[in-house]
Amino acid sequence: MTYQEFELAATALLGPLDALAKERFAAMEALYNDWNARINVISRKDMDGLYSHHVLHSLAIAAYLKTALPEEFESWQRGGVKVLDLGTGGGFPGIPLAVLFPNTHFTLCDSVGKKTIVAGAVAKALELTNTEVVNARAESLPQKFDYVVSRAVASLTDFYPWVKGRYGKRILYLRGGDIAAETAELCGRHKVNPARIATWPLAGVLKDDYFDGKWLVDIHA
Repeated sequence: MTYQEFELAATALLGPLDALAKERFAAMEALYNDWNARINVISRKDMDGLYSHHVLHSLAIAAYLKTALPEEFESWQRGGVKVLDLGTGGGFPGIPLAVLFPNTHFTLCDSVGKKTIVAGAVAKALELTNTEVVNARAESLPQKFDYVVSRAVASLTDFYPWVKGRYGKRILYLRGGDIAAETAELCGRHKVNPARIATWPLAGVLKDDYFDGKWLVDIHA
């Protein structure tokens, strides 16, 4: 997917992008190519899929909010919302979301230092003043967040204890595989009420075979 194709897809999904967002999204390709050559955070064979497999995938969280929770989407636009991106790697989904929602504050957290070097450098180059990058484990963070976002860093059963009690509204988790079995295991092992969980298939909104079998899992506080 080229940047131009990405812009068309993102606009269809989320509405018109402002000029600064377009400039920042367009700049990502060169930035990630440069940094990934030095510190490999994206599979080199997948760099051609940067905009579809990483940036657009990240923005599926925004698409879900806009579609299913429009009042919360608007609150992210207005600002005053605090979001933790746990296991951010090179900055996904946090950096694309920070570009889209410049009034929302994002803390990008990863326990692997070389990954936070890349995420921090990209955020700085894009002049994302709403973004903080920390090299830490979730349990060491002192603050509480409104939302936790993440992209398939672990099974839901393993991930949930890391952020339990650290969010006020929702976990929005991008995950693939047998999501019914995984959510059932989460509910059984951690006593999570199934009524608190919603799943949203990405294939319904992102027209690329890559997203077949991929989901957004929403776990309400």
